[in-house]
Amino acid sequence: MAIYLTYGGLITPLGNTPEENFSNMVEGQSGVDFVKESGFNQENWPLGKIKNIDQGNRYQTLLKNLCERLIEKHGADLFESKKTLVVLSSTKADIEELPNDTFKSSREILSEKLGLKNKIVIISNACISGVLAINTASDYLKTDKYDNVVAIGIDALSDFIVYGFQSLYALSNEPSKPFDKERKGICIGEAAGSIIVSKEPPSSEFSVEYLGGSSSNDANHISGPSRTGEGLVRSVKNSLKRAKINANQVDFISAHGTGTIYNDEMESIAFDRLDLENVPMNSLKGYFGHTLGAAGIIEIISAMKMMEKSILLKSLGFEEQGTSKKINVLTKNIEQASNIILKTASGFGGGNASLIFKSLS
Repeated sequence: MAIYLTYGGLITPLGNTPEENFSNMVEGQSGVDFVKESGFNQENWPLGKIKNIDQGNRYQTLLKNLCERLIEKHGADLFESKKTLVVLSSTKADIEELPNDTFKSSREILSEKLGLKNKIVIISNACISGVLAINTASDYLKTDKYDNVVAIGIDALSDFIVYGFQSLYALSNEPSKPFDKERKGICIGEAAGSIIVSKEPPSSEFSVEYLGGSSSNDANHISGPSRTGEGLVRSVKNSLKRAKINANQVDFISAHGTGTIYNDEMESIAFDRLDLENVPMNSLKGYFGHTLGAAGIIEIISAMKMMEKSILLKSLGFEEQGTSKKINVLTKNIEQASNIILKTASGFGGGNASLIFKSLS
């Protein structure tokens, strides 16, 4: 059975639609900027902060805005159908609800705004959540119960998350430079994005075919990635097997690329072990910052746009190779068609996930 991915909606510091975001990315713009007194000791950290969100509950406002755009673009009938399921990906959801259920407001907002008939499935597995959401959506569609699954990825900026990464000494004091020799760490961002996963592609919208995906946990450390890339290697191998393709058929890699010393090194080792070191790749963290639970969704949307427009985006911030294994990180935009794209993600707790999609043309 064929499964298809179609744009839902996208809200980031670079724009409020997939088209607006991609246009700004082609121009080399970044949504990461210094935010005054954002650190624990009132330091000014570079963050991917959306400027037109009010200063109330940022998460709830962002989720409501995404729902409104989904209704505008796809109509209410899709979401009100009993054959439609919603899968929500977020690392922390509405953090202001602590110590109570941080996903309570998500369920209420989605049910009210979209008129859902089914319970919401929540995936919160660190930074691989977005890719897991798409893989999970595919599994649900293999039953007769659903025709469409709406995968939503969302996380909003908060003191809690900035202070947390600051305490790990993982934050960069400049916009992140994934895979670069001078990379200094991670920049946190916020975003909301959605992908419609379906059994039939809409005739009027650009869609791609989902070929397969997988996840693997290397159980290396609560926050540190495997030094051998073992979990990512296993995930990608399984994704290739499920997609029924070989590594040499992959045209492009949308890597995780956080900009930290250990994550980027691990990915380079994994891609080398997989014989993918020569495949063009990028990390999109320089454009948005690391949006955590939203990252997988918004980066898949961006990769779909690259496929649609036949433009491979450069990895913003990358200038000189800074990993022990050779990888083909793009330093400039290239006008080139891509037929098959691999998306990878890695996260705290040893999680690794990947998926592969294909052009319909």
